[in-house]
Amino acid sequence: MGSESTDPDNPKAAREEAPHYHGHRERLRTRFYDAGPEALSDYELLELALFAALPRRDTKPIAKLLLKKFGSFAEVVHAPENLLREIDGIGDASITQLKLLAAAADRIAKGEIKRSVALSSWNDVIGYCRSSMAFADKEQFRILFLDKRNQLIADEVQQTGTVDHTPVYPREVIKRALELSATALILIHNHPSGDPSPSQADIQMTKAIVGIASPLGISVHDHIIVGKNGHASMKGLKLM
Repeated sequence: MGSESTDPDNPKAAREEAPHYHGHRERLRTRFYDAGPEALSDYELLELALFAALPRRDTKPIAKLLLKKFGSFAEVVHAPENLLREIDGIGDASITQLKLLAAAADRIAKGEIKRSVALSSWNDVIGYCRSSMAFADKEQFRILFLDKRNQLIADEVQQTGTVDHTPVYPREVIKRALELSATALILIHNHPSGDPSPSQADIQMTKAIVGIASPLGISVHDHIIVGKNGHASMKGLKLM
């Protein structure tokens, strides 16, 4: 399990550790403010994010280890806590900092969806779905409930399953749509394997929901599957 070194907890280590990174921190902060975040690589942004959690550690090697293990900035901040703890130097404070970044990104993306007309902002919908679900370690089935103007009424996770299966009950989906007076739905779920290709079970479940929804005047606009390797639209693939 990783550990975090601070003066109160480990004064000897703090005295012995040369503060060679102090100048680097200032230069990185200056570049962030002067040139903007686009000027920084993923590992440099992670370095910055960990400064507050690790005030007396060189965060560059830790940031690079995180990216090596998980692959990208988004995958790092959405990584399961138990796997983050396997990285030397990562403890409670660092995990809190990383999860705060993930929560902030999800909250911002969700706010963009709420302020927009869902179908005219398809890129926002996809971005929100990927931010919220693509890096989860278990399958989730989520529904965006829309009104007749395609404005978002509610965004709800209906089920959370295992690494490769989520039980979905079509009649429960439609029951909830009727409770919310929704006239349209966007179905979303993730594939923790990373491959967003629809399975036969995904296709059958979608057709079952459409079959119940249509006679009630409820449209199913799409079923989007997200994964680390991209996303798939079942409507775009002509599977619904």
